[in-house]
Amino acid sequence: MKRGGSVYIMTNQHHTTFYVGVTSDLPKRISQHREKFYPTSFTAKYNINKLVYFENLPTIKEAIAREKQLKAGSRKKKLNMINTMNPKWDDLYDVIKKW
Repeated sequence: MKRGGSVYIMTNQHHTTFYVGVTSDLPKRISQHREKFYPTSFTAKYNINKLVYFENLPTIKEAIAREKQLKAGSRKKKLNMINTMNPKWDDLYDVIKKW
């Protein structure tokens, strides 16, 4: 059985810095970011702890390809995606932590 994957965008309190990531376990990975599980990581250094966008894909391979596509895209494209899915810029962690 193939395992699905998720691609996600996180930001800091003031929405000045974005982080695009990929994982096979979205709730666990977002929890790690929020808890600064890796204290020297980019997300820990820049206090990136707010999940503002995610997509679930059928396979991890597709999620990795989508992550590369998002990372190569402009900030404007990321802003448009976030504004479409999450116009209030709510922290979506509460939505996904129940999975």
